[in-house]
Amino acid sequence: MNDQANSVDERYATTPATLTSWSRQDTTWMLGLFGTAIGAGTLFLPINAGLGGFWPLVILALLAFPMTFFAHRGLTRFVLSGREGSDITDVVEEHFGIKAGALITLLYFFAIFPILLIYSVALTNTVSSFMEHQLHILPPPRAILAFVLILGLLAVVRCGEQVIVKAMSLMVYPFIVALLFLAVYLVPHWNGGILSTASEVPAPSALLNTLWLAIPVMVFSFNHSPIISAFAVDQKRQYGAHADERSSQILSRAHLLMVAMVLFFVFSCVLTLSPAQLAEAKAQNLSILSYLANHFDNPTIAFAAPLIAFVAIAKSFLGHYIGASEGLKGLVVKTGRRPAPKTLDRMTAAFMLVVCWIVATLNPSILGMIETLGGPIIASILFLMPMYAIRKVPAMAKYRGQASNVFVTLVGLVAISSLIYSLIP
Repeated sequence: MNDQANSVDERYATTPATLTSWSRQDTTWMLGLFGTAIGAGTLFLPINAGLGGFWPLVILALLAFPMTFFAHRGLTRFVLSGREGSDITDVVEEHFGIKAGALITLLYFFAIFPILLIYSVALTNTVSSFMEHQLHILPPPRAILAFVLILGLLAVVRCGEQVIVKAMSLMVYPFIVALLFLAVYLVPHWNGGILSTASEVPAPSALLNTLWLAIPVMVFSFNHSPIISAFAVDQKRQYGAHADERSSQILSRAHLLMVAMVLFFVFSCVLTLSPAQLAEAKAQNLSILSYLANHFDNPTIAFAAPLIAFVAIAKSFLGHYIGASEGLKGLVVKTGRRPAPKTLDRMTAAFMLVVCWIVATLNPSILGMIETLGGPIIASILFLMPMYAIRKVPAMAKYRGQASNVFVTLVGLVAISSLIYSLIP
């Protein structure tokens, strides 16, 4: 025990007594977290949340910041509680043992990998719709289009993690401006939309049922758990004993930015479109941006909306690939095989390419995948595992007794229970 304490003291011996001022690297990570979260889930959130009615949407808006900030802070703290340089799969094994580590690594992979599949479908649909409705050209066969798009994104992935994070942070700037422009552009077109349901206060049972089924989509829409492991590892390397404090600052700013931007965009969309039009967008399996492009007879919006959707989905694909590849590599290593790093990278990329391409070609329902795969499985890793660790792991004992722990646990249980409900015929 003393040896372990001494090693910790030595590790942080060179750490400054106080935090340094906010750096460019902090801003890069803040935008990287924002970029990972704001993607396909956000572009489908107005559809799913709007269909639930006015009051459920207002309640979800109020829950958005605490639900996402506390959960991601908990997962970050969990990764920070491990040895320096340990990613999430290593920390799980360190705290819970080899068997539990293998199980959580498996769950971690299956929590993130379906999101890559969702983005593959959404990206293919967005580009295909853009070519057909805005460029007025016949899209190539779906299988070819999907293959080219996914291969192009994987080419960026081959440049390495730091290049991915920097590329995503650079893509965020024009994306924020474009999303804000689009939300403001829609203001003159507000026709009440969802306000038509404001006078109809739902019965408590109906309201709870709507919120119950909507929370998994909400969880997915603001989720950036796939990049949290890499984020925490880098924070520990940069700030040592102060990593928790600085990472919380970065997370809070990232979440304030994403919640403000997304909620303004969501309300602008649902005040513009009627519930019937939102239902039509869901039936067409299109993001809200692609639907708006087809809905408005305006060349600017018709071209801008699909391009915004493309950027949003592409950057989120890159961010989630980091987590999915991390999980897959962890699974391979835990089988006892230890291929060379370059070989493992190539195997991972090939597997991702083939499976993403097949699913994008088949074109399953995106919202259906979010409801049954994305949100609820993520909830077990993002919400419940860190809270369980706070109760059981000595290294996280200092976080016990906080009200936010109860809140995060309840949200996680709600998301998982909705999955069980959705699977019942």
